[in-house]
Amino acid sequence: MRKIAIITAVCAALVLPVPTFAGNTPPETTWQSIQGDIFKNTAFLNGEDVMSMDAPYRAEDAAIVPIVLKVQPDSGIRKVTIVIDENPAPMAAEFIFGPAAASASFSSRFRVNSYSWVRAIGETEDGKQFMIKKFVKASGGCSAPASKDAEAARALMGKMKLRVFKAGESRVLEQSNGTREAQIMIRHPNNSGLQMDQVTMLHIPAHFVDSIEVKRGDDLVLKVEGGISLSEDPNIRFFYKAAGSGDFLVNASDTDGQVFKNSWPAQGS
Repeated sequence: MRKIAIITAVCAALVLPVPTFAGNTPPETTWQSIQGDIFKNTAFLNGEDVMSMDAPYRAEDAAIVPIVLKVQPDSGIRKVTIVIDENPAPMAAEFIFGPAAASASFSSRFRVNSYSWVRAIGETEDGKQFMIKKFVKASGGCSAPASKDAEAARALMGKMKLRVFKAGESRVLEQSNGTREAQIMIRHPNNSGLQMDQVTMLHIPAHFVDSIEVKRGDDLVLKVEGGISLSEDPNIRFFYKAAGSGDFLVNASDTDGQVFKNSWPAQGS
């Protein structure tokens, strides 16, 4: 159902104008109108004591806006949803953290289509929801042309790289108490359905990674359910427990039904 909602939103965006605002800040009415479509429970607690978010106030490139989320390890948060209010499909991605995850902290890159609040909603196992937000000035991220031509993108599609960071290399959290950081990178155009072929001047059909699962042995580290707001060549940094065992196993899929798999030893990429 979520995938259908994303594709429906993309189709609607092809015929509707991008919202404009009298001032620099979009009204909270957008959030008020969409929150019930994304969450069954719309009771949100202030999350500033358990989470923090780094995002540029003015993005250098609206198609690859970096977002770093830091979550307190003792917060009990096991799921994080990123919502970009003014994007055609506001629910950008959902991050689910399993028993092999050391923290719900992560960083990734997102498309931002117009000046918008970017929200992170963290959910605990007992159903509490904590929310924080940052305002980002960006425009055209969902319709920006791809960084490489279609033929080159097809040739590289599905190729993956995993990097395991050494202690002290983390830019998100101190790697202490058995916490290690890794990064998964997947080659994929992640076409939003809003981009235009520069030769034919026709819209390129939506085609994006909708699921990424990272395991260490049999234990889940991270699962991501994404949409058109994840940037081209999805790139996610995450934290795992150093005390675990087994190789890293990554299983990803896209909206065309393609499946991409790979594995790496936990001590390196």
